[in-house]
Amino acid sequence: MGHGIQVGVVGSALVAPRDTTGACLEEALHQVTHAALRDAGIAIEDIDGIVVAGNDQLDGRAITVMMASGSVGGVSRDILATPSSAEHAFVLGTLRVRSGMYNTQLVVSWSPLETEDITEVQRLSADPYYHRALPLDELSAHALQAVALESQLPDLRETAVSLTHANRLHGSRAYPEFAPAPREAALIRNTPMVRYPLTQGMVSKPAFAVVAMVLASHDWIQAHPGRSTAWVHGMGWATETAWLGDRDLATLPSLHAAAQQAYKEAGISSPANAFDIAEVADATAYQQLLALEGLGLCPREDWVQAVAAGEFGDQGRLPVNLSGGALSFNPLFCAGLLRIHEAANQVRARAGAHQHPQVRSAVAHGASGPAMQYNTVVVFGHQAAETAQ
Repeated sequence: MGHGIQVGVVGSALVAPRDTTGACLEEALHQVTHAALRDAGIAIEDIDGIVVAGNDQLDGRAITVMMASGSVGGVSRDILATPSSAEHAFVLGTLRVRSGMYNTQLVVSWSPLETEDITEVQRLSADPYYHRALPLDELSAHALQAVALESQLPDLRETAVSLTHANRLHGSRAYPEFAPAPREAALIRNTPMVRYPLTQGMVSKPAFAVVAMVLASHDWIQAHPGRSTAWVHGMGWATETAWLGDRDLATLPSLHAAAQQAYKEAGISSPANAFDIAEVADATAYQQLLALEGLGLCPREDWVQAVAAGEFGDQGRLPVNLSGGALSFNPLFCAGLLRIHEAANQVRARAGAHQHPQVRSAVAHGASGPAMQYNTVVVFGHQAAETAQ
């Protein structure tokens, strides 16, 4: 660990209003902040600093951190904001604790439904701007990625449909109050096409959610015992080039690089056998498969067989996305932090209805941007590392 300081997650919360028409973002931020603090058993006065992640375009307002500051307790308190992705807020919060300047951090991100047209917002905010002419939104980029994979693996479509069905089954158990009812593979496959080759049944509608996590240093946790903790054993993050034409969309070298950073820090040499569960990006099933390859959990030549054998189900070799993932519930901007929240809660034995027994280690993966441009990997363990790295 940087500077020899280990960091643990001691509190976490998710707020997802069922009635989004009457939901207020500021109230949801206040609610999730206090829920995470209660889970950690502390008060806002115990928080040394706050990191938030919000997106001005999706929020429909300029400098959205100004709106959030009061709701998350940031008035007269050290607060930073990152607009790149929700998972980057977790990285930044962890690094702040590792720096030795802070003992605790509150990390908060959100994804509202206040903008009138999400597709238009994503098209106009495409970076660099020459992508606008396509027109390019994230779903279109995900579809291009799916086409690239199908061109290399002709049998992949049925595997993607099966994986979507499996994740929906997980989601119906984990969050029956807002995850869609699972549909048979034929209904997933035969729904109207939204972006070829993705059908309406192969993706989830944008959702409203707010996620908050409380981080603390090893010394602070030792001085305040009795808290369920998921220790950060390793982190890594990397970025693809922005111009899609310069990328091979059937591969994801940035995820491989991020995973290697995290695994080196965590002392992991064989990731396929290192984890009890995984939570990975899955805006589409194709993305989940790419994530499994990039994380070293399943090579692409084994994708079809592994999915058919149920290796990633709750009784499989490596349960993946027991929460249902974004294929069941998809808050666009904070989906990455939600994957980290879910993995940490599994290690903390706080995952509720979808808790897997005896989870001692987990890997979380968040991806953001067109065709998974940004990739972040976090490795969790149920005990502090014996030696800091």
